Amino acid sequence: MSKDPFRTRDHVADFDDIVADIVARSTTTRTSLPMLADVAYGPHEAERLDLFFPQGPRQDLPVHVFIHGGYWRMFTRSDYSYVAETVTGAGAIAVVIDYALMPAVRMAAIVDQIRRARQWVRDNIASHGGDPGRLSVSGHSAGAHLATFLFNEGSPYPPSAALLLGGLYDLKPLQHSFLEPLIGLTDTEVEAFSPMSKLHSSQTKVAVLVGERETEPFHLQARLFADRLTEQGLTASRGIVGGRNHMDSVRDLGLRGTIAGDWLRQLILAG
Repeated sequence: MSKDPFRTRDHVADFDDIVADIVARSTTTRTSLPMLADVAYGPHEAERLDLFFPQGPRQDLPVHVFIHGGYWRMFTRSDYSYVAETVTGAGAIAVVIDYALMPAVRMAAIVDQIRRARQWVRDNIASHGGDPGRLSVSGHSAGAHLATFLFNEGSPYPPSAALLLGGLYDLKPLQHSFLEPLIGLTDTEVEAFSPMSKLHSSQTKVAVLVGERETEPFHLQARLFADRLTEQGLTASRGIVGGRNHMDSVRDLGLRGTIAGDWLRQLILAG
């Protein structure tokens, strides 16, 4: 029986070791960087975000929002605090956000939470030294999918730039994957929340990245979505993260001198 191309554990032998490493790195980040933790952007217990700050004065700093992955059903913002190392190292405020998980909530609720988290940043980040007009966003896997709903058609105040790593842009194939009994994506959700079928804002410059060692569906979706964005008039580039799989590519986002980390740093500096 062939392995499910969407089930990460089937293709990343050291999955648990990488997760343990990023959690440990995140613990270190939360003790070493200036931060404001557990900020509510809404009433639900999952509607929380953490702010991480570069050293020094805070006035009109660029702002970067990171959205974690986990197939909309696992992980939390605290597992991904380490990404703030790269963000603050580039002189920006890092906003690492949480959202409620499926199947306890449905996709519509999660997308609404992501948008309200962005609105909180827009309304409040100036009081923390950030410039709401200098906003960029990144996301990994399901987080990359969710990030697209900050710059699709009709989204107010789209970010200047987005980095999408190992993302999922057509949800239809997931209905026949290992996720079917876990989150049960409906036909309505596939139609409403597949970024491939949406229009997007030309105000956002997009980098679509995928690890070289990802399975074929991730490469295909990255290629098709980057082409789709270009057809819609966006400045969209596609990059391969050499030698990396679905998990070590996202670990690299918090490390200097790595392909993914350098992409993220350049995205922030360019904004």
